[in-house]
Amino acid sequence: MTSEPQETPDRPAPEPGADTALATVAASADVLRHPEAGEHLLTAVEKERAARFRHESGRVDFTAAHVLVRLCAARLLGVPAAGLTLAQNCPDCGKGDHGKPYLPDHPDVSVSLSHTKGVVAAAAGHRPIGVDVELNTRSGSLLDVAGRVLAPAELAQVQAHPDPASAFLRLWVRKESLIKIGRTSLDGLASVDLSGLPLDLPDGRSLLSRFEELYLLDWVDDAQGAAVAAVSAVPPRVVVLAPPAG
Repeated sequence: MTSEPQETPDRPAPEPGADTALATVAASADVLRHPEAGEHLLTAVEKERAARFRHESGRVDFTAAHVLVRLCAARLLGVPAAGLTLAQNCPDCGKGDHGKPYLPDHPDVSVSLSHTKGVVAAAAGHRPIGVDVELNTRSGSLLDVAGRVLAPAELAQVQAHPDPASAFLRLWVRKESLIKIGRTSLDGLASVDLSGLPLDLPDGRSLLSRFEELYLLDWVDDAQGAAVAAVSAVPPRVVVLAPPAG
């Protein structure tokens, strides 16, 4: 896995080729320290959604995720983040205040975002892409739903693992990323069997696998204490877009 240095804020260099898929993860506070960051990037709908959060931490994570996905798409396209509009659409109810994110002015670009407590992830590509991030400290509570979201072979794999909680967390972020790309849904998670993929990352940090025609990238972000997964029809590449803490 190769990470790249932060780009200059005015106009990052575009990624070459139409088969590029980028993913990134950062602390919410670091994203909001980026020179291009700010609530001025958000649409009126996003600002209204952010205001609904009862706790400031939730509002910060929501804002950071919606900023980071713009930074990621801006890197892909070689344009300023301020020039990108993010919208969402729910295929079930048709409302535009939640659901799958997209760029109305760039229909050829796919984007995805995820946020958990204090940490956010984003991805952008010229093919459909999905990303998910979860804190390692959440694995215990998530394990309670294992019987409902895992295929029988996956459940056996988790139960036999020396660290069942971390094994389940790895499967969880993979499956969530598949939801983001439209391959499955929350109700259909148990029907997707990923037991043929290794659960342990060979170098302890990253693993690129194939699931059917898709590339699935798993990695661990030690700085954030988080497990991350990104999936696309081309191999996702991790980039650094937020300034480090300090």
